[in-house]
Amino acid sequence: MKVAVPDVTGSLYTRLCKGCRLCLKGAKLVLFVTGACSRDCFYCPLSEERKGKDDVYANERRVLSDADVIDEAKRMSALGTGITGGEPLMVLDRTIHYIKLLKGTFGKRHHIHLYTGIAPSDTVLKKLKDAGLDEIRYHPPLEDWDNFKSTPFYHALRLSKELGMDTGVEIPSIKPVPEISEAIRESGGFLNLNELEFSDTNCEALKKKGYSLKDDISNAVLGSEKTGHEIVLNNIAYTRYCSSRFKDAVQLRERLKRIAKNMARPFDEISADGTIIYGEIEGNITDVLRILKRSNIPRRMYRSYGSRIETAWWLLEETEGLCGASHCSIVERYPMENGLVVERIPLRSSGSGDSE
Repeated sequence: MKVAVPDVTGSLYTRLCKGCRLCLKGAKLVLFVTGACSRDCFYCPLSEERKGKDDVYANERRVLSDADVIDEAKRMSALGTGITGGEPLMVLDRTIHYIKLLKGTFGKRHHIHLYTGIAPSDTVLKKLKDAGLDEIRYHPPLEDWDNFKSTPFYHALRLSKELGMDTGVEIPSIKPVPEISEAIRESGGFLNLNELEFSDTNCEALKKKGYSLKDDISNAVLGSEKTGHEIVLNNIAYTRYCSSRFKDAVQLRERLKRIAKNMARPFDEISADGTIIYGEIEGNITDVLRILKRSNIPRRMYRSYGSRIETAWWLLEETEGLCGASHCSIVERYPMENGLVVERIPLRSSGSGDSE
């Protein structure tokens, strides 16, 4: 029997469905198809920016056309897509359109999984399967967890498997779920448990129910990890517990590294976390360009963006006069266009007369 051992992030599993295996590599495009949802789960972490709004995002990119979805998938060399929301089945035609678009563009091997809080009818499940859906994850409401086998979710779980889709239940780690565990065993599906987390939109509801933070360095809820580990260890064959740390320390980092590999400019340095590091010059751009040309710096080693120039960070210190009358910084940011700046380190002007 396989023994489950937590990794450095606290995640624990004995079986990974294919969707999770690709997430582990950072190889899944996250396609958010709508913020609309008919449920009001007290633990929902969805941001104010997206909650209740019928917008589409590919990763963090607002989608205005099909080309945006395909371009974002190519930027990260995606091997698959996770469709989420809101509730994707509230916009069924849109969801099916994107499944067909992605399969048609990247082929049958592009793995697509979908999250839903709705128990779909037989007709809807067959439409999803015919469109090319590979995996479906059900999120029953909390009041159905203890009598799961008498709900429509149990029928949908079994039918999904019969139709040839990998299928399972994905819920936050709040309490033991013996009936869901039994249903998973019988159907041959999987159970995914996510660490419960505080967010800007759910913090008041969580506090009212008596939940508290695990520590002062994360948003994780105290006790959620312990519950998740116990469920996995008691159901050794088919479960996974996913910690909040995993999403940042592994999933996001690996996705950023894939994007950086494709998007980094010749002068960008890619960090171990998948961010890019470069030098930024603001000020007398005309003089800076003159110095770069005089110093025989290859054109591929810098780019001009109106009022600033970006170049290799080490050129700021090695090229004489480059920062003499300009503002220079070393910048670390996410590798997407206009990506989040993680750190900016100002450099002293060599001609300013300042001293340490």
